[in-house]
Amino acid sequence: MDLKQLRSFLAVAERLSFVRAAEGLHLSQPALTAQIQHLEAELEVQLFERNRRTVRLTDAGALFVDEARATLDRAQSAIEHVRQAARGEIGSLNIGFVSSAALEIVPHIVADFRARHPGVRLNLINLRTVSQVTGLLDGSMDVGFLRLPIEHPRLKITVVHREPFAVILPKDHPLAAAKRFSLAKLRDEPFVAYGRQWAPGFFDVTMRLCAQAGFSPRIVQETGEMYTAISLVAVGVGVAILPRSVVLAQSNSVAVRLLPGTVGISEIGLATRAQQTSVLVRDFVEAARKQGKQ
Repeated sequence: MDLKQLRSFLAVAERLSFVRAAEGLHLSQPALTAQIQHLEAELEVQLFERNRRTVRLTDAGALFVDEARATLDRAQSAIEHVRQAARGEIGSLNIGFVSSAALEIVPHIVADFRARHPGVRLNLINLRTVSQVTGLLDGSMDVGFLRLPIEHPRLKITVVHREPFAVILPKDHPLAAAKRFSLAKLRDEPFVAYGRQWAPGFFDVTMRLCAQAGFSPRIVQETGEMYTAISLVAVGVGVAILPRSVVLAQSNSVAVRLLPGTVGISEIGLATRAQQTSVLVRDFVEAARKQGKQ
């Protein structure tokens, strides 16, 4: 059974005439008759009672009218949905993001994308960088906002945010109000670190900053959340190096010393699978690039 046979059946059922149905379908009458005969043979049911003068539906044929119409409607709906999906008008995206991207970065990009794709469902999931990489590789995530640097042959990374680093200290720390400040002055301080197991690239960058300042930091506590690191610094556990925007959002509880961009830059990237072909993912990346240029 195919859709052409169902359309032919409905044409005859609505007109109760093979001649008029054939004209409406732009078919020859023998071709139309053959289609109906093949359909009846496949269903093993007689759909029409016909003679030289009249055509009428059998009881089974009358019942089949509603089923045929519903089938054609579902088929048309499926066709339209596929076309909408191909145009990026419907569908869904699973989007991961590190919590530090939730304030300044993700909302603007999501708002811009939703304005252009109101029929697309966005599933926003707060995940650490390593969990996002796993999700992208196993297909459970479509897009990830994660801490750089990251390199993987199966991932494509687009940098969407750059900012300097800042050092945070307890408010009563002697260096909080010092006129001159440098990383080297933290040589003997205990450190709270955004742990390598959660964001290896970011951890390595902060360790490199310390090495360039001439020391290896003494890490007393690691955490997988930057805002937790700020809270630990606030109660005196240690000092920390974090991206400026994360620190400034919580600066009422700690002392902040901004580092010049020449010391180092923190980056957030938008990651997708390198071989992805999704129109939705492509459009989302484009929205992120647009916002990143503003």
